[in-house]
Amino acid sequence: MKKISLLLLLFVCGVYAQDVKFTAKIANRNSDLITISKKKEFKKEIAINKDGVFTASFAAPSGLYELHDGTEFTTLYLEPGTDLILTMDAKKFDESIVYKGKGEKENNFLAQKTLMEEEFQNGIPQIKSQADFDKAFAAHNAKVAEKLNDKSLDPDFKAAMEKMMKEEAEAVAAQAEAEQAQELAKQKLTGSVSPSFDYENFKGGKTKLEDLRGKYVYIDVWATWCGPCRGEIPFLQKVEEKYEGKNIAFVSLSVDEKKDYEKWKKMIADKSLGGIQLIADNNWSSDFVTAYGINSIPRFILIDPKGNVVNADAARPSDPELQVLFDRLLK
Repeated sequence: MKKISLLLLLFVCGVYAQDVKFTAKIANRNSDLITISKKKEFKKEIAINKDGVFTASFAAPSGLYELHDGTEFTTLYLEPGTDLILTMDAKKFDESIVYKGKGEKENNFLAQKTLMEEEFQNGIPQIKSQADFDKAFAAHNAKVAEKLNDKSLDPDFKAAMEKMMKEEAEAVAAQAEAEQAQELAKQKLTGSVSPSFDYENFKGGKTKLEDLRGKYVYIDVWATWCGPCRGEIPFLQKVEEKYEGKNIAFVSLSVDEKKDYEKWKKMIADKSLGGIQLIADNNWSSDFVTAYGINSIPRFILIDPKGNVVNADAARPSDPELQVLFDRLLK
C-alpha cells in the first residue's frame, strides 16, 4: 500500500510539475478576463483582479497559442513546465509586452516579431509595385529569420516558427495573387457600362442606378460595423455639402446583414446621414457587390452620367484628390 501511495504521489507531483504557470501584471486592462486559446483544441479563461493581476496554472501541450484581453491579442509559445511572468500596459499593448521566467526567450521573440510585422505593414502604403513589395517582404522575413537563429531558443519552438513563417509567406503570396486579379478586374471595368443595382432606399421604395442617369454617381460601399467606413462619414458629409446642387449624386450602399437592418436605419437617423441611403439585398453576395469584386470596405466607386465606370476603386472622401477630381469633372 505504501509503495502504491508513493508511486501515486510521484505521478501527481510529476503532472503538476509539468503544468504551465502563468502570472501577469496588466496596467490599464481592457477587460476582467484573459483568454488563452489554440484554435478549437484548447481554451482557458483566466480572471484578472482589480489590480490587473492574475496567476494561473494549467496543463497545455507544446505549441503556439493566442492570448486575448477582450480587445487585442498576442501570440504565446507554451510547453509543459513553462513558468512565465508577463508585464504589459494594455494602452500600449504590443509595445509594452515583456516576459520573464522559463520560456521568456521564446515569448519575447514573438513580441518582437509582432513589432517587426507592424513596422513592415506601416511601410506598405509607400510601396508602389508588386516587385517592391516582394523585395520588402523578403527583407522582413530575413530579419525575422536572423533573430530565429539564436541557438538559445527551444528547438521545438524554432520548428513551430519556421512552419508559421512558411504558412505566412504562402498566405501573403495568395493574397498578392488575389489582389492582382482584383486590380485587373477593376481596370477591365473602367470605361465600361457599370453593373446595375435596384435596392431598398431608406426613405422608401427602391432606387435603381438607371434612376440616376444624367449625373455622376459616387457610391460608398459600407456597413455599420465597419470602423474605417464610419471614419469616412464626416469627410463624406463635407464633400456632399460642398457639391450640393451640382451634377452628382452621392449613394451610400450598405452591405449590412438582415439582422442589422434596424441598426442600419437607426444609424442613418441618429447621424443624420445624407445622400441616397440604400441597403444591398444580400450583403456581400449581392449582385452589384460581387460584380465589382468587393471583398473589403469601405470601397468607393465613381460612375459617369452615361452609366459608365470612371473608377471602380475611387479615392476616399478623406483624400484631397477626390475634390480635385470633382472640381475638374463638374466645372
